[in-house]
Formats: sequence, C-alpha cells, structure tokens
Amino acid sequence: MPLWSMQTLTFSTGIADAVGYLGLDKVFTGNMTGNVVILGMASGNADELPILGPAVALAMFMFGAALGGRLLRHANGWWPRALSVLLAAVSAVLWITVACLAFLPSGGNHLAIVAIAGSVAMAMGAQAAGARFLAVKDVTTVVITSTITGLAADSWLGGRKNQPWRRRLTSILLIGVGALVGALTMNVGAWLGMAIAACISTGVVVSAHIIATRAPTDKTEAAQAH
Repeated sequence: MPLWSMQTLTFSTGIADAVGYLGLDKVFTGNMTGNVVILGMASGNADELPILGPAVALAMFMFGAALGGRLLRHANGWWPRALSVLLAAVSAVLWITVACLAFLPSGGNHLAIVAIAGSVAMAMGAQAAGARFLAVKDVTTVVITSTITGLAADSWLGGRKNQPWRRRLTSILLIGVGALVGALTMNVGAWLGMAIAACISTGVVVSAHIIATRAPTDKTEAAQAH
C-alpha cells in the first residue's frame, strides 16, 4: 500500500508544480531544487525571474517538513494514525487553496499569489516528510532526480544491477503526466489543477487509513481462525 499511495501522490505533485510554475509566479511548490536554481539565477540579475515567490516557497516547504517530522517523531508501524493526520492536513490546505484560487481576481494580487504558493509548498513539505517516514525506495513524491539516476546507473548500459525499474520508471512517468495535466488545466484556471490534486490527496489518505485500520483486525481474525 505505501508504494501505490506515494506514487499516486507523485502524480498530484506534478500537477501542483505545473500550476505553481505556470499560474503562481513561476514558483515550484514541490520541487525545491527548481526554486533554489531560480533564486540563484534571479540573484544574478536574470531577467523576469522572481525572488520573493521561490524564497517564500522554500521557507514554507521547510516549515511544512519540520511540522511533519515533529508529528511523526514518535510514530511507528507501516501506516500510523499520525501519518493519516498529517496527510489529511495536507489535503485540507490544498482544498483551502482551491477556494482561494477560485475567488482570486484575474491577474490577482501579487502578495496573495505568493501566499497561496507558500501554502501549497508547506503542504508539499509535510507530504515529503510523510514519504520520508514511509521510506519507499525511489519514491519521495516531490523529486525524481535520484530516481532517474538510479534507473540509468543500474541499467544495462550502467552497472547492470537488478533494480526496481518498473517502480522507478512509473514514478518518472507519473510526475511528468501530472505536470501535463496541470498545464492543461490552466486553460480553465489554476483552481482546477489544484482541485484535482486535492481530490487525489484526499482519496489517498482516506483509502490508506481505512486499509491500515482494518489490517490489524484482519490479522487478529486470521490468528483466531488458527
């Protein structure tokens, strides 16, 4: 279950990143590497690159990751209640973002846009902390650079090692397709992409929590049957 849950969230992160970059002042809400690079180029007086948005997103992502780590510090098990609470909070933030984007005037206030992007980045940071807790190999939900590296390094042209290539390739494709979906939704509005991401996030946490709470009961019943 952790694998499909994290891969599904990888898809939604692709959507959120595309909406953030295309609709929220060129801000990556999940991929902090992109924000650091943008900040570096903008500091060198590169034309038309923002500083405030990526800086706020980076700070809020770290804040969200810190909150996630704090919440999960004493958690144990393959899907603890604290993880469900954390991802439910992520979903709530995304739904609030949808409402804000839906009522944001065309063009919008720049500070409002930065605040919205920062809120989504905070949610993605918390989500990344949850993924880190689950420690599903090659699936962080927010970046795929290490996944691409592993896929190539362990391939037939590289080290020729036995690798989980299906998992790695799926994660790469999911975040790419998610970005495509996010870009297409911009033809309607930024709110639509975020609404899809929020629906996915909500679906993952609800289904995973239900499965996790039923699992101990199933094991108990199986033990009693023997």
